[in-house]
Amino acid sequence: MTIVVFLGVLLGLMALGMPIAFALILTGVALMVQLDFFDAQLVAQNMLAGADNFPLMAVPFFLLAGELMNAGGISRRIVGLAVTLLGHIRGGLGYVAIGAAVLLASVSGSAIADTAAVAALLIPMMRSNGYNVERSSGLIASAGIIAPIIPPSMAFIIYGVATNISITKLFMAGIAPGLMMAVVLVVTWMWVSRRENVAPQPRQPWSVRGKATVEAFWALLMPVIIIGGMRAGLFTPTEAAVVAAVYGLLVGLFVYRELKITDLPKLFISAAKTTAVVMFLVAAALFTSYMITLADLPNLVIGLLEPMLDHPRLLMAAIIVLLTLVGTAMDLTPTILILGPVMAPLVVRAGIDPVYFGVMFVLVGAVGLLTPPVGTVLNVVCGVARIRMEGIIRGVWPYIIAYTALLGLFVIFPELITIPAGWIN
Repeated sequence: MTIVVFLGVLLGLMALGMPIAFALILTGVALMVQLDFFDAQLVAQNMLAGADNFPLMAVPFFLLAGELMNAGGISRRIVGLAVTLLGHIRGGLGYVAIGAAVLLASVSGSAIADTAAVAALLIPMMRSNGYNVERSSGLIASAGIIAPIIPPSMAFIIYGVATNISITKLFMAGIAPGLMMAVVLVVTWMWVSRRENVAPQPRQPWSVRGKATVEAFWALLMPVIIIGGMRAGLFTPTEAAVVAAVYGLLVGLFVYRELKITDLPKLFISAAKTTAVVMFLVAAALFTSYMITLADLPNLVIGLLEPMLDHPRLLMAAIIVLLTLVGTAMDLTPTILILGPVMAPLVVRAGIDPVYFGVMFVLVGAVGLLTPPVGTVLNVVCGVARIRMEGIIRGVWPYIIAYTALLGLFVIFPELITIPAGWIN
């Protein structure tokens, strides 16, 4: 009955169009009623305690770092360097998009921010060079979802807080699969770009490449400082977010000088608005998570799936299918906050590495950003490229298939994630 109440209230309120955060709060209240107690003070206390969490301080600072990167010229110089190095290859601007997305992912951690930056810079260039806009937009959207996997990742921060798993271990475990995603995109684009009848850009002389590298030096140093600092134990993921924001501010103001003091209030307000949305959602979800624990929902789910506990790969495959279906209708953050606390105890009982599962959970949720009807990243690219949703869906499907195949490999061979994570850690 508890599972019925939880799913019935949550899905029913979402179907009525209620915002996810309010639906989560009311779902927690419904579980209170189901358990025959109601205490409004308990609701407020748990929401406040949920938001009052030191690791979550990373969220506003990484969001601010993304704003400062885009406004301060860091993103533009990363893309410019990739163009000078790869633009002369057949289909070269596609490889530029992949390379730029990987570099931006290592400093931002936000799929939406990275996708918007790459799309704004490259789609006009690809359009003017004769690339098919639908296929180009599909590639850029697919490259954008590498951001939640390669550290620093806001998705891993939220997952770590929701499930009480080491955020640093999640960060380090995300490096190898994030790079594998890039390789998969390169192979898929090689196949897709055969239909692109465009002349490559002229090969740039080494003097131009050297100049672009020098200009991008401070931008390229940012991921080295962030990831290297965490790996060396110089700062925590939360402190790394502050370092990223301060670094982006200083480089934008004093090195590239594209950022003006008068721009800062607008950037701070934009980051604060996004932070408010995310943090309210987190607070609501952690209250619901508290009620899920009191209602013993994880053990009820374990009881239903007990026949699969002795077959970890079969269980992982079933969870992947479930998360894929959920990802078509729900954004990444709510998926983590709602299902993470329910699924994490289940996989531990099945003997599955919780860090490996965390990476898989976020990866499947990230692919969900490419699937309609929600498709948050698709909507961002559609807005920048000024194309219809049907067009970008035609352009993105080869990459969704490629990512699905990669997920299948990760299910069959978990060592593809766990072994590199062990080396890095």
